[in-house]
Amino acid sequence: MGVPAYSSFAEWYSDGHLARYVRTMKSAGDIIHLLEAAQPAGDMSDPAVPDLILYQDLHGGSRVSGDMGGGRFDVRSEKGGFFLSAPRFANTVIVDAAHELRSVSFPLAQWQPVLDEAAEGRFPVDYQKLCMGAFASPTIRSALRNLWVLCDEEGAPSRLLAQAAGCEILAELCRLGGAPFGPVKGGLAPWAERRCLELLRARLSEDISLDELAAEARLSPFHFARMFKQSVGVPPRVHLTRLRVEKACELLETTDLPVTEIAQEVGYSSNQVLARVFIKHRHMSPSDYRRAVRDPASQTSLQTHGAAIAESETPQ
Repeated sequence: MGVPAYSSFAEWYSDGHLARYVRTMKSAGDIIHLLEAAQPAGDMSDPAVPDLILYQDLHGGSRVSGDMGGGRFDVRSEKGGFFLSAPRFANTVIVDAAHELRSVSFPLAQWQPVLDEAAEGRFPVDYQKLCMGAFASPTIRSALRNLWVLCDEEGAPSRLLAQAAGCEILAELCRLGGAPFGPVKGGLAPWAERRCLELLRARLSEDISLDELAAEARLSPFHFARMFKQSVGVPPRVHLTRLRVEKACELLETTDLPVTEIAQEVGYSSNQVLARVFIKHRHMSPSDYRRAVRDPASQTSLQTHGAAIAESETPQ
């Protein structure tokens, strides 16, 4: 184990010799850092940093060799496959072809309690098992894809989005590492569910965190995220988006506020962000929605349109 020369993986990729290959970098404070890069063949080694780093090969087909904290390996990467680099370990990675990757890094100062809880405090994360080459995980692939899509829509990930996605990914890593990780047994208590939903509605315009919601339910963030989904049917972040779109619809229907002000009222940084989210969930722009609800001739078609959207969004 080496002494970290950089304070984070994000700092290394911003300042190190691989920085010129970065195409996209997004950060949710000190919660997670997302990166996308197009890199040439050759030495892609990284210095020791106090982060757990998950890499995804977007296209596959490269021969990858080195040591990422679990011993020497030499493998052929697969499209969408993952590699994990242990924290505080100066990895050595040689790739024989140009490649594109995405990565998400977890600063241990933020995430060690979640790792401990996911492993029930009795089974430390087995980095030697997890960091010994390529592996596949449909669960992690889905979580990372959803996280990236939401970031493309909304810009830098919110605290709630980053924390919820991080809990899901780390829980799966712990399971793959051998932790006795079972399914959720029961959801939130009725009083806890009610208080958390009220808090989400009351603070639509804020960057509310998973920690704050979990504290309201008197649970750890890790267990809260799993139990909320069990009770409500969707993760907290998805439910928050639904509430924001519903509130935006209400304001478009009943006020003459500019779309920019409505965006800020429901927690989005700009009218462009609101438009992207609104089109995804209502299949029309906010301005088109406002015109439609105020035109009596459009009411029937809009109601039919809304019923079709509600049916498509009903959890299966």
